[in-house]
Amino acid sequence: MKLSGLIKPDIPSFNNATLMMQSHSFLVPFQGETLYAESTFGRNGHVLMLHGGGKDRTIFHKYRVMLDESGFGTTIFDFLGHGETGGDIRDSSLLSRTQQATAVMDFQGQIFTGCVGVSMGAYNALQLSKMVPLRSLILMVPGVYATPAYPVKFGPDFSAIIRQDRSWDATDAWAITAEFTGDLLVIAAENDTIIPADIPKKLVSSAAQACQKTLLTIDGAGHNSIWEQLMRSRACYESVRSAFERCLAH
Repeated sequence: MKLSGLIKPDIPSFNNATLMMQSHSFLVPFQGETLYAESTFGRNGHVLMLHGGGKDRTIFHKYRVMLDESGFGTTIFDFLGHGETGGDIRDSSLLSRTQQATAVMDFQGQIFTGCVGVSMGAYNALQLSKMVPLRSLILMVPGVYATPAYPVKFGPDFSAIIRQDRSWDATDAWAITAEFTGDLLVIAAENDTIIPADIPKKLVSSAAQACQKTLLTIDGAGHNSIWEQLMRSRACYESVRSAFERCLAH
């Protein structure tokens, strides 16, 4: 399925909605560091949202409003080396990011029903699905990585692995997706110059046991411009919001 934006939008402002939404901020200790996090309440379930390697938790502020409209609570946080958490990203790794997400979940004692992962965060969401009985996964412009890269700290050694031609094809993501039995939504950007188009397609085709699986391609969007495309059209926005709701309401 592909969604195109229109020229004349009819989209409400999210600024007031963000201010009105009640958010609880909290700090999570992690291996001598402190992770900055916040959460909102929702009657229909609770969703962990994981940002990518070049962003921080603020990318989810508007998506949280969208999920709040559908009655879902959310938890977001800054990974080590990002946002308010700060620190040196070279002290982290893909494995550490998964451990950080687990620490946030354990700290809350909250039942998480779904997880949204963007870019690198999508790979962490998949790893979490092996440990947590998630009923829903939403993977946006998903990055996947060669299995040997998982424990390697970010830096030259990590880069040397992932920069090999089609290194991502030697990932455990396909096997993890094949074991997932909940609802899967994969969102791709038509003009993504970072994530190869084969990755979203293979994630969906690998999900043999998923209750339902959907690949949604946002027409005209780049890797970092999904939201901007949604804001061009009420119809486009509503289609994506509905896709989120269908997946998370499993």
